Order: sequence, then C-alpha cells, then structure tokens
Amino acid sequence: MSAEIPAGAMRFNSDSQKLEYWNGSAWFQVHTDTPNLGRSADTTPGARGLFGGGDVPDTGRVIDYINIASTGNAATFGDLTDARQRGGSCASRVRGYHLGGLNPGNTTDMDTYVIASTGSVTDYGNLSTTSGLCASCSSATRGLHAQGSPNEAVDYFALSSTGSGISFGSLTDARNRLSAVSNPVKALFGGGYSPGNVNIIDAATIATLGSVQDYGDLTVARHGLAAAGNATRGLFAGGASTVLDNVIDFVTITSGGNATNFGDLTAGREYVAACSSPTRMVIGGGQTPAPAIINTMDYVNISTQGDAVDFGDLTFAFFGTAGCSNGHGGL
Repeated sequence: MSAEIPAGAMRFNSDSQKLEYWNGSAWFQVHTDTPNLGRSADTTPGARGLFGGGDVPDTGRVIDYINIASTGNAATFGDLTDARQRGGSCASRVRGYHLGGLNPGNTTDMDTYVIASTGSVTDYGNLSTTSGLCASCSSATRGLHAQGSPNEAVDYFALSSTGSGISFGSLTDARNRLSAVSNPVKALFGGGYSPGNVNIIDAATIATLGSVQDYGDLTVARHGLAAAGNATRGLFAGGASTVLDNVIDFVTITSGGNATNFGDLTAGREYVAACSSPTRMVIGGGQTPAPAIINTMDYVNISTQGDAVDFGDLTFAFFGTAGCSNGHGGL
C-alpha cells in the first residue's frame, strides 16, 4: 500500500525507463537533464548559476551569473530591487528567488527573476516576518525559507505564483547564519549560530507542513557556510568555527546520519554562497582570514570526493551573497 512507502523512496520504472521518487502521495520522475543556458563563449553549455546580493553598499544589489558546466568568470545578470546581504536564494527551472537579508536590519523582501533572461528583477511578495542571516532551498514547486535571526521559523511559498511566505513549521533549534540544500522530497538546514556555532542538520519533508526533525551533525560546528547538491548528495562548504574553515562536508540526502568529510576549499572563508548542477557545485565569494572579501569561485564534482579547484571570479568581491541555479538537486 502507498501509505507504507516512506517519503523520499526511489524506484526505477521499467515501463518508462525513468528513475522516480515518492513524495508521500505519488511517484514523480527524477529529472537528470541539465537546462542548457550557456553563452556562445562557453565551451560546455549547461545549467545557469546565480549569485545575488552582498555587503552593502558595494555589491548589495548585484546579481552575477555563470555557466556551471564550464569554468570562467561571472557576468552581470542585473540588480535586486534593493540592496541587502546574507539573504536566502532558491529556484525552479524557470525562476530564481532572493529572500530576506540585511539592509541594514532584517527585511521581508522577496524578489524574483527569469533565469534565462538578464536584467529584469521584480518584487514577488513578502515573507511572514522580517528575516536576515537566513537560508532557502526548494523542490520544483515549493520553496522553503529558514528565517534566521532571531527565531526558528520556516516559511514556504509556491514557486509558480506571486504571493507571501506562509508558516511551514520550526527548526529543532533557533539559529541564524545557517545553510540549506534539497532534493525533490527533502530539505536540509545545516550549521548556524545559536548563540555559539552549531553542527546541527535538520530535515524537512518539503510537501508537508511542520515536519522538521533532527537529521544528523556536520563534521565541524560552524556558521556562515554554503550548501548545494544534486538529488542524491548535499554538500556543506566553508564557514567559521574557531577559525575560518575550508572544510567541505557531504551527506546522502535520502538517509539520515552525520556528515562525512568531502575535501577542502582553496581557502577558508565565511559567508560564502553556492549553486549546483546535477554534477557540479560552485562556491563563490566570502571573507578569508586576511580578513579580505574575495571574488573567488571554487568548484567540486559532487559524485566524487576531493579538494575544490579554481572556477573563475565573480564581477565583484562578495560577502554575504546567496546562490541558486536552474539545475539544482531539488528539481
């Protein structure tokens, strides 16, 4: 009976020859194609990654974009409706969303834009409460947003229509400066500050309300980290513990448990951002131990373990930017 199938279960449909997942009520196809939005200059067209917002005022409104499949420097996409930093970001295959952030205090702002075009960013609606030092992720149809400072609230919203954030539930521990990653069924919220650095990973079933549970622990308790992944793996990169960390952790999203070390970034940094395709994660910006705000982008291949390598540069040095893509693991 369907009630006996756990949400997130996977199967291979021998009739359609497709991989499918169970969302709690029905089987859905897992999309493994990468949306092709490469520029003519790209050697390998692929999914588009975006980095938006940052330290006010220098990069507070800027959105950059990259082709995740090929290395190189970022190009300018457009501007957010207002300058803010350390917000959340998520995306469908068509639209990107930038949520909350500091300007200089917490905001309720929700912006959206069409990923395949450049320049046009519009107001989407408002979160249920002011939100800063926050994190977002999504499935193909629903976005989840952990409000961050100073509470444990999580909002959800439909990606296909304008509107406002609606209360979803609460994290297991009130914290900010956390990160988020998802597959089509499950959202993970990792790390943060509560006060003091935490190693907590929480899990939520995206299609239901209120179901946030303890998932496991990161290898290092830290805040200001980035997360991204594909339908199988979630990766958590960088952040600050007693030092600015270069550590990258990974988990298998469909099963609970503690994170495992994946490799290292090219340099330790905090308040970084990330985006991903089904095969690659790109980590951008942040603050290094100098201290210096940087424009560096690193990348790793999600299916293998190892250290990150240089991808290219953002158009500005970004601190507290937020990343998304049209090819991430939640789609």
